[in-house]
Amino acid sequence: MSSSLLNTERRAIFGLASLYATRMLGLFMVLPVLALYAGDLDGATPLLVGMALGGYGLTQAILQIPFGLLSDRFGRKLIISIGLLLFLLGSVVAAEATSIGWVIAGRCLQGSGAVAGAIMALLADQTREEVRTAAMATIGLSIGVAFGVAMVVGPLVADPFGLAGVFWFTAVLAAVGLLVLWRLVPRAPRLVSHRDVGLDRTQLRAMLARRDLLRLDFSIFALHAILTACFVAVPFRLEALGIAPAHHGWVYLPIMALAFVAMVPLVIVAEKYRKMKPIFIGAVAWLTLCLAGLVEFSDGRWALFSLLWGFFVAFNLLEATLPSMISKLAPAGAKGTAMGVYSTSQFLGAFLGGTAGGFLSQHFGLDAVFLGAALLGAVWLAIVWKMPAPRHLSSEIVALDERSMGTIDTLMDRFAAVAGVEDVMVVPDERVAYLKVDRQRLDTEALERVLGSQRDHKSA
Repeated sequence: MSSSLLNTERRAIFGLASLYATRMLGLFMVLPVLALYAGDLDGATPLLVGMALGGYGLTQAILQIPFGLLSDRFGRKLIISIGLLLFLLGSVVAAEATSIGWVIAGRCLQGSGAVAGAIMALLADQTREEVRTAAMATIGLSIGVAFGVAMVVGPLVADPFGLAGVFWFTAVLAAVGLLVLWRLVPRAPRLVSHRDVGLDRTQLRAMLARRDLLRLDFSIFALHAILTACFVAVPFRLEALGIAPAHHGWVYLPIMALAFVAMVPLVIVAEKYRKMKPIFIGAVAWLTLCLAGLVEFSDGRWALFSLLWGFFVAFNLLEATLPSMISKLAPAGAKGTAMGVYSTSQFLGAFLGGTAGGFLSQHFGLDAVFLGAALLGAVWLAIVWKMPAPRHLSSEIVALDERSMGTIDTLMDRFAAVAGVEDVMVVPDERVAYLKVDRQRLDTEALERVLGSQRDHKSA
């Protein structure tokens, strides 16, 4: 099969990556400015500001799975549109807010448009199995770019227009997302469930019983709890050093750019040279040390900048490698369910991290925020310290001839007999086989013979 993209696939990937990026940009750009600009709101306290920072995570965690199931039943574009309208409405509520309570309500309403799973499912509908992994990687890249841009754009917009201006900007982004969805993204040729991107309720209990996956679920929970908590305090640290809020974006930009440059070689070492566990453990330890350093050694500009750089090196590295580890550990045909639990953990972490960061700041001061984050990092390190090294398995999705579905057991046996194929699931409803393979051991010729027999069967 050809792995080159069709024109409709290019449109779908570009459109949905743009849609995902604009949505995440709207969520992220509040992080570096909310704590600084919320002081003028009625009833604002550090605790409530922290709840506003992480509020979107609570509704995201609760509603992302229901939104995915609704998209299976009523159509992807309809459900995504409803989610974007909720995001737009939440942005308007927050923009018009005069009290911190209404900002919290707006943030929760923003998060209630929990369409990340539906967007990924629509991308799966639009792409063939052999190009889907690259398509998903494009979405992942768009999220990273959106985060970096948000750190710069948020302060630049907030300086002349205030916090309301930031939320109006996110409302415009939601409207742009609706235009992209209906004008750029082509109509899906099919609407089916995809076990590589969607949650299968029959697999949920098994995924929750896997200790290896639960360690990674706790990892993404802790990572986003730490990130959100830190943004309760970091903007005030920058301001205390005489850096005006309008210039905070220009501090974040070089720090994050240099962190990205430092992170890339570590990802290559982890993946290419199969050093995932030591790189992962080292990143958690480094993150924890940087957080501890922010308690004691951030009184000078260069000390603070260096510690933030180290923090974002570890953060970006963990953000990039954790989904890869989930993919490696999830059984064949269960990646979507494993990622559903993982994403829910991520959003819960954002909510609880913001709330805890606000509580610590209000009652014990800014240093307590970093100390609490460092303690969470130490607990995280203890949980993952003795984890087994993940096997370096890749996921493959193979399209099957529908007339061969009566020989599922035979197909599974033939795939399983190929050297390097470690796990297989044949799904008649989707007419695909999900494989977990060790690429260093994979007998590609034997796999091609199995696939060739399917094509021969189809042409016979």
